[in-house]
Amino acid sequence: MKNPEHSLTAEQIAALHGGLVIPAHPLALDENRKLDERHQRALTRYYIDSGAGGIAVGVHSTQFEIRDPGVDLFEPVLRMAAEEVQRAQLQRPFILVAGICGPTAQALREAETARKLGYDAGLLSMGGLADWSEEELLQRTREVAQRIPVIGFYLQPSVGGRIFSFDFWREFAEIPNVVAIKMAPFNRYQTLDVARAVCYSSRRDEIAMYTGNDDNIIIDLLTSYRFRVDGELVEKKVVGGLLGHWAVWTRKAVELLEEIKRVRGGGTISEEWLRRNVEVTDTNAAFFDPAHQFAGCIPGIHEVLRRQGLMRGIWCLNPEETLSPGQAEEIDRIYRDYPHLNDDDFVREQLNKWLETKSNHA
Repeated sequence: MKNPEHSLTAEQIAALHGGLVIPAHPLALDENRKLDERHQRALTRYYIDSGAGGIAVGVHSTQFEIRDPGVDLFEPVLRMAAEEVQRAQLQRPFILVAGICGPTAQALREAETARKLGYDAGLLSMGGLADWSEEELLQRTREVAQRIPVIGFYLQPSVGGRIFSFDFWREFAEIPNVVAIKMAPFNRYQTLDVARAVCYSSRRDEIAMYTGNDDNIIIDLLTSYRFRVDGELVEKKVVGGLLGHWAVWTRKAVELLEEIKRVRGGGTISEEWLRRNVEVTDTNAAFFDPAHQFAGCIPGIHEVLRRQGLMRGIWCLNPEETLSPGQAEEIDRIYRDYPHLNDDDFVREQLNKWLETKSNHA
C-alpha cells in the first residue's frame, strides 16, 4: 500500500495520545431551520476557549441531514469551524475532525472536502451500510485512510450502528493511517472487543483509544485494558473522549479530563470517582433521552445550549426531531441536582464576545 497523502504532525499525535476533549459540534439553526451563522461560529469559539483539544464537525451531533440535496450544509459548516480555529491562532495542538460517511465514493469526496478545508482527520461512520460485508467496510477504510488520517467509530446499534466482530476491529487496527478509534457502542462487551483488538494489533502503539460511550464516560477514562498477547502483557488506556455529551458544559469536561489524567498517574482511584461517574451518566440520560430510545439526543444538547444563550432554539433539520415528553423536566432536574457540573458562569462571562459578528472570517 502506498503512503497516505496526509498524516498528523508529531505534535498532534502526541496530543491525541495524551488525551483530548473533542466535542461533537452541533448545528445552530434559526426558526426557519436555516443555518444561524452567528451562533454556529459562537459555538466553535466556545469550544476553543473552553480548552478543547479539537472539534468533530459533520458528525451525528451536526445532523447527517446536512448532506441532503437542498440542505447542502456539509461544506459550509466544516468551513466555518475551520475559519474560527484559524482565526484563534492557537498556541497548542488542535485537531479538526470531519465526520465522513456513506459509500466509498461519497466518503472519498467528503475526505477530500475536509482536507481542502484544513481538517486533520476523519471520523469514519459505518452507518447506513448495513448490507456491506466487514471486508467491504475494511476496504472502504483503507481507501479513505489514503486520503486523510482515520478515527474509527463503533456506533451503538440503537442510533444506526451495527455490531462488528473482534476480527473486524483487529483488521481495522492494522490499516495504516488509522490514528484512533472512538468506542461508542454503549455496551461493555463490544467496547472490550475494540480494546482487545487494538492490543492484539501490531499498530497498537500508533492508535489512541477514545471513549464515545456517553453513558460511562468517567469509568472509561479510568480504565486500563490489559491482555496477554503472545506471552507479553499489553496495556492500553482510554485516553480521551470524542463525545456528544461534551458539546455542552465543555469547560467542565476539560477540567474533568485534566483531573483524571492526574489521578491515572497516581495509583489508587477513590470511590468518589464511582459516584461522579453516576452523576455524569444521570446527566447524560437527561441530555440523550435513552428513556425514548435516544429520540431526543440532539434536541437535548440543543436545549442546554439554548438555556446558556449559545443557540437561539432547539430546531433540527428534521421537524420531527424535538424534545421527548418529560425531557425538559429531566434537564431541570439535573441542573438542580448537579449544579457543580455545569459551566453556565463561564459561558455567561464570555458569551457576548463569542457572539460578536465582526471579523468572522479568518
